[in-house]
Amino acid sequence: MKQSEQIKRMSPNELVQALFLSQLIFFAIAIIVSFFIFPAFTDWLELFRWDTKEVLLLGGLSGIIIVMINIFLEEVLPPHMLDDGGINEKIFDQQSIGTIFWITLWIAISEEMLFRGLLQTTFGLVPASIIFAVVHVRYLKKPVLLIVVVLMSFYLGYTYYITNNLLVPIMIHFIIDFLLGLYIRYKK
Repeated sequence: MKQSEQIKRMSPNELVQALFLSQLIFFAIAIIVSFFIFPAFTDWLELFRWDTKEVLLLGGLSGIIIVMINIFLEEVLPPHMLDDGGINEKIFDQQSIGTIFWITLWIAISEEMLFRGLLQTTFGLVPASIIFAVVHVRYLKKPVLLIVVVLMSFYLGYTYYITNNLLVPIMIHFIIDFLLGLYIRYKK
């Protein structure tokens, strides 16, 4: 059965549960493997540094700009070019603001811990960014969505590379997902 058919059969709650489970797996992998990659767990924790200028200005502003670009693309491109199979609509359409906040925060933390904190720190920017794009499998057959996710992945990796601060790509990722989740929820 195709992924799109499986998703159509799932209720929004089942889809959110599957999403949380996949993110829990990413989070667990990041934590467990970090014990083998980093000489000390405190080295892992040093990747999380609150720097207002980096986190709020670079992270927050970048996230807002990327959201504006995404909304612009949605306004000018035909809907079929940005269709992800209805997954995002099904996840966010009926959620409260609080639920959208927690879903998107969990996604940002777990994915950035795995892809930037662990994979990029270990293997570099390019492999981590490519793996991030491939994990978003539903975009692989949609050229515009694939280009957007690849560019976003490299940008997230680049901000981590220049700041060595995992909170920056977490903030960018969170802002993008949260604001686009709200956009999906309230665009009707």
